[in-house]
Amino acid sequence: MEKFIERCTEQVIGIYEQFDASHDFDHILRVMRNAEMIARTLPEADMAIVRLAALLHDVDDPKYKTESGVSVKELLHSSGVDADMTKRILETIKSVSFNGGNEEEIVSIEGAILRDADRLDAIGAIGIARTFAFGGARGRKLYDANEIARTNMSESEYRSKNTSSVTHFYEKLLLLKDLMVTEEGKRLADERHKFMLGFLEQLKREVGI
Repeated sequence: MEKFIERCTEQVIGIYEQFDASHDFDHILRVMRNAEMIARTLPEADMAIVRLAALLHDVDDPKYKTESGVSVKELLHSSGVDADMTKRILETIKSVSFNGGNEEEIVSIEGAILRDADRLDAIGAIGIARTFAFGGARGRKLYDANEIARTNMSESEYRSKNTSSVTHFYEKLLLLKDLMVTEEGKRLADERHKFMLGFLEQLKREVGI
């Protein structure tokens, strides 16, 4: 398994280097660490699937995908991963996206682990940093006192509007704690959620919103 991890890592570093700081290779390493931490509490999980899915989970992200870009399936094939494991990894990755609340059904314990691991990196101090890094890369306002957070969005509606970074907290980040699936994910999310609430209260005091 280590040889597959090594081969895939060699190929994806260059891909993630093209992304902004919110989805760079450091994000991948944090998600992998989160996933391993959660997986250790669930001995029935296949750690190889968890690790490879964590490593590759943003390669096909529609926010960054280009027509010329290599796909996860192609990376796995070129790294020598067999068809059965490839199918399981793709199913695991499919479980991750929020899509404006239009989530895919989780079909495996590995999918639950990766979903929680990725969402842990979207909240807390690192989640705050990533939100403003992504917003800056996309030219979004820091905050907009007149903007109303959207609910019940379709995936296309979620992705189409450049709402302010602070509005993103209310459209996604503050929802994630209650969407955690694993017990360890829920436990780890609680402190990070409280940190975000404290940050938002301080921000409101400083900017008068």
